[in-house]
Amino acid sequence: MEFIQENLSTRVVENCDVLVAGGGIAGIAASLAAARAGAKVTMIEKSWILGGLATSGLIAIYLPLCDGMGHQVSFGICHELFMLSIKHMVENRYPKAWLENGTFEEKKNGKRFEVQYNASLFALEAEKLLKQNNVRILYGTSICSIQKDNDRINAVIAENKSGRFAITFRNIVDATGDADICRFAGMKTETFKAGNVLAAWYYSILDGGLKLNQLGAAEIPDEEKTGNEKAPLISRRFGGNDGFELSEMMQLSHEQTLRDIVLKRKTDPTHIPTSIATIPQIRMTRKIVGEYTLDAAEEHKYFEDSIGMISNWKKRGPIYEVPFRTLYNKDVKNLITAGRNISVTELMWDISRVIPSCAVTGEAAGIAAACYDDIPAIDVKDLQKKLVAGGVVLHEKDLNL
Repeated sequence: MEFIQENLSTRVVENCDVLVAGGGIAGIAASLAAARAGAKVTMIEKSWILGGLATSGLIAIYLPLCDGMGHQVSFGICHELFMLSIKHMVENRYPKAWLENGTFEEKKNGKRFEVQYNASLFALEAEKLLKQNNVRILYGTSICSIQKDNDRINAVIAENKSGRFAITFRNIVDATGDADICRFAGMKTETFKAGNVLAAWYYSILDGGLKLNQLGAAEIPDEEKTGNEKAPLISRRFGGNDGFELSEMMQLSHEQTLRDIVLKRKTDPTHIPTSIATIPQIRMTRKIVGEYTLDAAEEHKYFEDSIGMISNWKKRGPIYEVPFRTLYNKDVKNLITAGRNISVTELMWDISRVIPSCAVTGEAAGIAAACYDDIPAIDVKDLQKKLVAGGVVLHEKDLNL
């Protein structure tokens, strides 16, 4: 293998209290929470709009905030972003009982507290919200390295159109979705062993209306499965942590998208494509091995250090309290994770990777990063007080079931 030798001197362009790596739902929640807690926040996002898979990836379904048994379990910024996503319109899955003061029985037996929103409007509103809270957003920027001194990260090295530069900070939130900062820091991580199937979601105009075409890896709750679900688009699976592989995957996704459009237009010329995903639709890639690893079997389990709750989007009933210890590893004092790269088992990963979980963990990570200097040494009771003040319900016992 051939190498070149680099000798670099990198300029520091700014310093902030909290640096948030990644502008997906977890990054949005973390940035918003940190800014509201009084921190000077900078967010780095490699794409050119916020939201990640929830917008650029066209996975425009805000999965349930409820347990499917009539109880809302996710609150705070998670609920705020849900309402923001449908501020202007609802595309599909309108949860009437939840938004129009339905009865408990209607909430229990009807549609779950989820919705299909417009990805573009959500991205624009999220950006507006962060700007109103004085979050500095750096688009088109990729983090390529870090500077670490013993058990703290001092700076990230990033690149964009302006070249190579460094940003220093007090604390950093890894909301990359791929635990990239954790990997740079040498923390123990795990990759998704099964690999991701190919997806090729796109929008089209059909019969005068907007349609979300879900090709591959569609979100189908267990209760809605018929046994006749379509086979994967191709047999190959993707890890999602290799840039060359991701480029190939994106091209394969484009091939499937074009094939589907051409076939549908042969029978219905009113089928007109309007937008395609602009990032790879990869769900699970890399996550940290934290101080605690949450498992799918731990439904309804009480955790003293819970930072909020999530449900199981795949089936009704389960409620999970999320331990604060899943968000960090004590080896690095000023790094905390949020979103789909928190510490969970393989079985739990498919449950915890979705929007509500990203928002719940993002809010906790943002407050922790804003208010404390040593993440593993945080007084969790104090953090919990701050979360409760923001409307978060921490424990299942507090739901008055």
